Amino acid sequence: MCCRGNQESNARGRVIVLSGPSGVGKTTIHSEILRRRTDLCTSISATSRPKRKGEVEGKEYFFLSEKEFKAWVNKGRFIEHARVHGNLYGTPKQKLIEIISQGCHVLMDVDVQGAKALMELFPEGIYFFIEPPNLKELERRLRNRNTDRHTEIESRLIRAVEELKYKKDYTYVIENKTVDRVVKKILSILDKEVGKG
Repeated sequence: MCCRGNQESNARGRVIVLSGPSGVGKTTIHSEILRRRTDLCTSISATSRPKRKGEVEGKEYFFLSEKEFKAWVNKGRFIEHARVHGNLYGTPKQKLIEIISQGCHVLMDVDVQGAKALMELFPEGIYFFIEPPNLKELERRLRNRNTDRHTEIESRLIRAVEELKYKKDYTYVIENKTVDRVVKKILSILDKEVGKG
C-alpha cells in the first residue's frame, strides 16, 4: 500500500513509528490508522518467526527462515534488525528509502530496538510510544490473545518493564485505554504534523 506523495516537489516523506511493549495494541492501532488515512504507506517487516493463523506472506510480514534472514543481514538488506523473544525481525532497507524519497509518509509498527535504529537514521520522523494503563492490564491482553505459551508471556512482561524505560525518547507517549481514543489522538497529531490525509 502506498500513498500519493507530497504535493511539494523534492519533499521527503517522514517515518511515523508506533512502538511499545508486546500486547499493547500496536498492530490494531496501525491497521485502524491505515484504514482512516489512506494517504499513508506501510512498511512490511521481515521475521523468522512462524506464521500465525490468518497471517499472509507479504501482508503482515515477509516470513523468512533463520538462514534466509541471516543471508539478508549479511547482504545489508535491513535498516535495523534484532532478535526479539527468540525470533529475528528486521526492516527491509531499499523499499523504505524509495517510498520516503517519493515524498510518502510511512507508518511503521516496530519494537523499541527497531525504533531506536530508525531514530538515528530518520531524526525528522514522528515517534509514538504506546503504553498500557498498567502491567496487569498488559498481562490480561497478552493472555487473551491466545497466541503465546505461558513462558513467552512471562518473557514479554519482563521485556515490557525494560521497554517502558525508553518512552522518554519518543516524540509522543500515549496510553492505550481504548483503541478508538488512541487512534483519534494520533490522527489529530498527524493532521498537525504532516497535514490532513
